[in-house]
Amino acid sequence: MRASGILMPIFSLPGRYGIGAFSEAAYRFVDFLESAGQKYWQILPLGPTSYGDSPYQSFSTFAGNPYFIDLDQLYGRGWLTQEDLDREAEGWPESGIDYHKLYTQRYDTLRLAYQRSNINQDPEFEEYVEANRDWLPDYALFMALKDRFGGVSFVHWEEKIRFRDPETLRTLEEEMQEEIRFQEFMQYVFHEHWENLRRYAGEHGIGFIGDIPIYVSEDSAEVWTHPELFKMDEAGNKVSVAGCPPDAFAVTGQLWGNPIYNWDAHRETGYDWWIRRLRACMEMFDVVRIDHFRGFESFYEIPAGDPTAERGVWTKGPGMDFFRAVQEALPDMKVIAEDLGFITDEVRQMVKDTGYPNMRVLEFAFDSNEPSGNSIYYPYNYDRNCVVYLGTHDNDPIVAWLQKFWETGVPQIKRYADVDTDDIMELARKMIILAHSSVADLCVLQMQDYLRTGAEGRINVPSTLGGNWMWRMAPGADSPELAARIADVTRRYGR
Repeated sequence: MRASGILMPIFSLPGRYGIGAFSEAAYRFVDFLESAGQKYWQILPLGPTSYGDSPYQSFSTFAGNPYFIDLDQLYGRGWLTQEDLDREAEGWPESGIDYHKLYTQRYDTLRLAYQRSNINQDPEFEEYVEANRDWLPDYALFMALKDRFGGVSFVHWEEKIRFRDPETLRTLEEEMQEEIRFQEFMQYVFHEHWENLRRYAGEHGIGFIGDIPIYVSEDSAEVWTHPELFKMDEAGNKVSVAGCPPDAFAVTGQLWGNPIYNWDAHRETGYDWWIRRLRACMEMFDVVRIDHFRGFESFYEIPAGDPTAERGVWTKGPGMDFFRAVQEALPDMKVIAEDLGFITDEVRQMVKDTGYPNMRVLEFAFDSNEPSGNSIYYPYNYDRNCVVYLGTHDNDPIVAWLQKFWETGVPQIKRYADVDTDDIMELARKMIILAHSSVADLCVLQMQDYLRTGAEGRINVPSTLGGNWMWRMAPGADSPELAARIADVTRRYGR
């Protein structure tokens, strides 16, 4: 079925408290999507962010980001006062996100809510904790310990804690019971607020496309509790790390630093950890976009400690053996395969064998060095079982992209679309039409594409630190007038 959606991170929503949340603005955005004729809201990963503030580097693959908790709902429960809200609303930048201020201030406010909640007497809270017993206690202890040790990575904790000596952990759990419960409280409230929003979206015909990073952060509860699932030496240090090889965009490659999976260990368990991870995503989202999908066929492996990605090698991944196990365990899971980057015939075959729709980025059709028409990103080279984007969160919004490629990409667009104009907004409109009118079953555009933002609207520049994950939509930008324009193009092309 042809459909369309909008990519809009939760953190990019407007609001009083410094970052987007599961707040009134989120419910208004659902209303906007419905009136714009959309079927999907695509978001970025929802996990608690670590160093660098990237949603793709999280302290846990199962936990949610406490920053997304709606403070106004906590006020409605009597857990926060108006004075608390007014204090939280002060001092935020007019645009962007001050993550340092969030880190140093928000948890104090959430702790006040916990102390006033009497949550330990709530049977629904106890039911939530019990239902998530397979990950929540480890995560809560991990985060409590991180707070105790000033936020340093667990690889620098004392040996008995780092290597999970049972007696030491039992002692710590008794000493830190209150802090552990606070961590569990934040997860309970996060999931309650998320489920409320998701239920509302479903009632209005909007499904969520979630996003799952292929890798986990080294400093995460998963690596601490399950080191056997990663390539570690006897001393508990990474043997190799993830990244991408050098290319035209990054001459020394991309050094992500995530630990590499020990796929032999995963295979021996029937991929149990991965299936539990994907099941959790399936329960949260209507569709799951798996990031860096090609890494399941072959992954780029860089010696730990190298300063760049130049000495990495390609290593075979689990391939279809993994996906057969996933599809047997989770036959109803809907997946989008993010197959961008260096793609081989083997990767293309694996994507085809899974049956999952893959991604086509229209900007890539006109910024490549391939002869005109050869690129797989040209719309006439699509098949129906794919998802078309103008760009992803790692690319410029369309107006900024047109400005950047004015001398090279724009002449190709004008020839392809048979237009003769130098009006950049008209060219942006033509690109939106090219995406919608393609045969791709699903069309997902960034909200910034519709808002016609410039480079300030870019979410992330890969392999850079600072200035990423910060764009926020201005209040009222998701207007009825914009919704009507989007609805018109949506109807026109049968989406």
